[in-house]
Amino acid sequence: MNTSADLADQRFEFPFQNEHFEKLKGLVFEHTGITLGDEKKQLTYSRYSKRLRALGITDFNDYIDIISSGDESELPFFISAITTNFTSFFRENHHFEFLVNEVSRLIKIKKSVRIWSAGCSSGEEPYSMAMSLLHGVQGIETADVKILATDLDTAILATASRGIYSDERFDNANDSIVNPWIKRGKGENSGFVMIHPKVREMITYRQLNLLGQWPIKTSFDIIFCRNVVIYFSKDVQRTLFDRFSKNQSKGGKLMIGHSENLAGVCESYRLIGRTIYEKI
Repeated sequence: MNTSADLADQRFEFPFQNEHFEKLKGLVFEHTGITLGDEKKQLTYSRYSKRLRALGITDFNDYIDIISSGDESELPFFISAITTNFTSFFRENHHFEFLVNEVSRLIKIKKSVRIWSAGCSSGEEPYSMAMSLLHGVQGIETADVKILATDLDTAILATASRGIYSDERFDNANDSIVNPWIKRGKGENSGFVMIHPKVREMITYRQLNLLGQWPIKTSFDIIFCRNVVIYFSKDVQRTLFDRFSKNQSKGGKLMIGHSENLAGVCESYRLIGRTIYEKI
């Protein structure tokens, strides 16, 4: 069985040859920093065949030409198609418990606290941050605490900024933390939840390519970059975490995903808890 055979039999709507996959892999890396392994060939076909249908074309060469030309109208769709946006409210909850304790400490010694959710996806992470802080930090409503939430995908950022989710997304959330800060829909809006304006006011959403220019001058007290770098090569990870460290002062905190670590990647941080690091 030839596992590298071209995807060109009757099961596939569009011929998809190895050269198509290699070119798309290069374009994906160029625009997102994501490294696609050979095992992602089927996924790549599945994601981008939808774009061919949407554009009314039947040849992957034509689609590759569109992206290679820098077509600004299609590029956001190209990026959105391949980026993985799975997340949930209060995922890896120990990070939010640490966040509450850290911000409680910081607002006693600083005029302002700045937090960055890098790779915020559809908004569950920054909203979980804000609700945790509003629930658990005494004096938070009068303190100067702001969250910057960034993502590469403009479509998913639009979802995040709306702050509307299906009710089931909150099934595993702590009701005492969540209920004061959500409004459950009724009638034709039954089954949906809207995030409270006070929560949304704490967060600024911005499009940002972590591998591009950062128009950011802020020094962040806390950075969340969770389950993002697992898609990047080690060289890209080294560059990224080095840049994070330059946007933090000594003592700044960094949270990463449960399957990630900085060993052999960055020496600017020391491990102080489960996937929690401190700038040294």
